[in-house]
Amino acid sequence: MRKKRQSIPVNTMNDDSGTGILIERISFKDLPNLEEWNHAERHDRHSFFLLESGTVFMEIDFQKYTITPSTLIYMHPNQVHRTIAFEDVTVSSWAISNENLNAEYLKLLEDITPAKPLVLDKETGSILSEMINLSIRFSKRRNDRLYHSILKDSCNALVAIGISQYVEQAKSTDKLSRFEIVGKSFRELLERNYTQLKRPTDYAQLLNISTPYLNECIKETTGHPVSYHIQQRIILEAKRLLYHSDKSVKEIAIALGYDDYPYFSRLFTKVTGMSALTFRNKNLD
Repeated sequence: MRKKRQSIPVNTMNDDSGTGILIERISFKDLPNLEEWNHAERHDRHSFFLLESGTVFMEIDFQKYTITPSTLIYMHPNQVHRTIAFEDVTVSSWAISNENLNAEYLKLLEDITPAKPLVLDKETGSILSEMINLSIRFSKRRNDRLYHSILKDSCNALVAIGISQYVEQAKSTDKLSRFEIVGKSFRELLERNYTQLKRPTDYAQLLNISTPYLNECIKETTGHPVSYHIQQRIILEAKRLLYHSDKSVKEIAIALGYDDYPYFSRLFTKVTGMSALTFRNKNLD
């Protein structure tokens, strides 16, 4: 029986230091407590995980993944995920709040979101593992005068390595076409504004281009028009709330910027092929 909850649970990452930074390594032979690990949640900060041994089965925003060594996983605070199962696992993790994160890194993390699990080459995995070893040792020296600064710099260094691996596998900005640059800017605006701005015209105005040109750019690079991406982002958040919270469909509609509840219901059905209530009942834990 699923526990009643009015919002998606947020994991505070067991941060007993109160710094907003966490660096640790944990090992499990078997899943210790299915109830504790199998529930869906968001994190309250940007988090990275390096699987060093074993296998992990995860679900991230309704996509299932089988994670093997040496795989790096970046989780944005917006993303909802759950661990389905794991076997003989050693995983290192580092997590950091916006306040502690280097401003340049924050921008880059927004650019790569949502990021799929990334398999690292052997050398990079080894370097990261060594850096984590040292950072964990630093994290235990709480009596050092500059403890927080050392911890913050250590975590930011790990974040930088993680970002560099994702960016390296993506096309660099200076090689992007004009259409791809517009598409990238549109996705950034959509992530920040999807609950307020629902029309392609709204985004074209923010980008200082015409609506037909914006549609041309987006359709050329993705195969779908602007309206499709707006709807998909809204419906993804609706699915998250339907599946992982007990908010009513009307409450979810309002949270996503729809005062017209019947319109939102029709939109959900149009995009997913089923009603919001059918989706919830079909996917009950």
